[in-house]
Order: sequence, then C-alpha cells, then structure tokens
Amino acid sequence: METGSNNSLPTQFPVSHKSFSLNIKGNKTDIVICKYDDSFMVMATQIGCMGTILHARKEESVSTDPTFHVAVIFGKRDEPFLVACARQLIEHISSYGSTRPLVLSLGLKDHSPIIFEEHMITCYGSKYIKEE
Repeated sequence: METGSNNSLPTQFPVSHKSFSLNIKGNKTDIVICKYDDSFMVMATQIGCMGTILHARKEESVSTDPTFHVAVIFGKRDEPFLVACARQLIEHISSYGSTRPLVLSLGLKDHSPIIFEEHMITCYGSKYIKEE
C-alpha cells in the first residue's frame, strides 16, 4: 500500500480534540470533543462505549430562519431525548457562525431532562466548539 505525499488536501493529524470527565448524578461521564476540518464530533458516555450515534446539520435555505436536520445513524431510533440533544447542540454551534455538521455519540445511563441539561451546559461552556 502506497501513501502518497502528493495529497492535495491538507490534513491536520492528530485530530485536535479536548477530553474530560465529570460526575453527573453519580455517574462518571467521559466527554470527547473532536474538531475535524469539515465537522465536529462530540462523544459523551457513561457506559464505556459510543452508544447511539446521530448526525446533525444546518440546512441552507433562502428563508431567514435556519432549519436543522438530525438523523440517527446507529442505535436507539425511538428516543426523542437523543434527537433533541443533537438538535440543541447543532443550533448552538451554528449560532457562532460555524457551518460544520455534528456527529454526536451518546452512551448515557439516564435519559432524563436533568441529564440532558447538564450535558448541554457542559458542551455550551466549551469554547472548543465555538471556534471556527
């Protein structure tokens, strides 16, 4: 296998990321935020694996109000909490002018609104996803 050095697309390797752990309602929660050239990836897990994976993006339109599309890629499709979480996060990211889509991985033990709120506050507070 040949790895060509004439690759025209500049890549940043390793991928820039931020990782940290917090305690949410007695559960250790590991969070990793990765910033790729063309997207963000946020992983939050309390179960030690990726859990449900969602893709969220802002759709370009001629109207003044933006629309957002969220799709479950893998995992629980009947959990509105997960879709709401992805939508809130992509809305927040795009409010800072970013056009990058989001891949969100949530492996949570509890899907209550309180857990949702704590995860959103954590991600909103991360200046990492605000930088373009």
